[in-house]
Amino acid sequence: MLKVVFLDRDTIGPSVAVTRPDVPHDWVEYAKTAAEDVADRIAEADIVITNKAPIRAEALAGASRLKMIAVAATGYDVIDLPATKARGVTVSNVRGYAVNTVPEHTFALIFALRRSIVGFRQDVIAGEWQRAQQFCFFNHPIRDLSGSTLGIVGRGTLGRSVGRIGEALGMTVVYAGRKGEAKAGEGYVPFDEVLETADVLSLHVPLTPQTRDLIGMPEFRQMKKHPLVINTSRGGLVNEADLVQALNEGLIAGAGFDVLTREPPAPDNPLLAVLDRPNVIVTPHVAWASDEAMQGLWTQVIGHIENYLAGRPTNVL
Repeated sequence: MLKVVFLDRDTIGPSVAVTRPDVPHDWVEYAKTAAEDVADRIAEADIVITNKAPIRAEALAGASRLKMIAVAATGYDVIDLPATKARGVTVSNVRGYAVNTVPEHTFALIFALRRSIVGFRQDVIAGEWQRAQQFCFFNHPIRDLSGSTLGIVGRGTLGRSVGRIGEALGMTVVYAGRKGEAKAGEGYVPFDEVLETADVLSLHVPLTPQTRDLIGMPEFRQMKKHPLVINTSRGGLVNEADLVQALNEGLIAGAGFDVLTREPPAPDNPLLAVLDRPNVIVTPHVAWASDEAMQGLWTQVIGHIENYLAGRPTNVL
């Protein structure tokens, strides 16, 4: 009988109804799977579902029955695609499920930082309101978004959705061209110009060799308006040590990050030392994880499996 193995159920929230393919099958589910356990767990599988558990050539070598991998995410760097192609294994990912949740989280970070919500909340908890002895106090800056400039790096589905929200709030939205290119294409502004003019800079590009450390000290020093820097895309786009230096030097107004280079962060990650600052917010890679988005993601995963079994595979990588 068809055997389906789900390697990392705990990467999908408990609110999600984990439906199963509408075909006879054996279902094996693991809460988590360490890299060294993948080969053993997929050895007898026909179909594997993974979010973050890596499937490399070594594990594939012993999985003689494996026909399909359903990635429960958009990013697929956990899969050795050349190895799957060499073995004739179909790989499908999910797409478009985060069109609301990531942009909303992006603006949650922007609003919280632009209006100093974290700082004021900390002050109220600490009794600062009583010590002020009046109806309000002004310990932190408060800035409107209307009339400011939102620079977006990445003009895919999520970047455009963030742009539409920005425009609705009265922001001037500009999309950055490729780094290193003096002349931007139609609809884009040169990368360096976006760095110089943005009040808020939001990143929405994949992590590739070309985008790793896309933002570092040279770029921070170009940011004439000391913007907020927001990353809900991929860890590694911003050099984290340089980010902390930019915060220390006042080159940026604040940072809102949902993704880090290593997740969970290593103890020596420089951002951990500044988490108590009112202009720094780090959330644990949950921008994608609204209940609605996660359920939509899972519906896609099962749909791709059923489509593959029906002979019409979808979202093939």
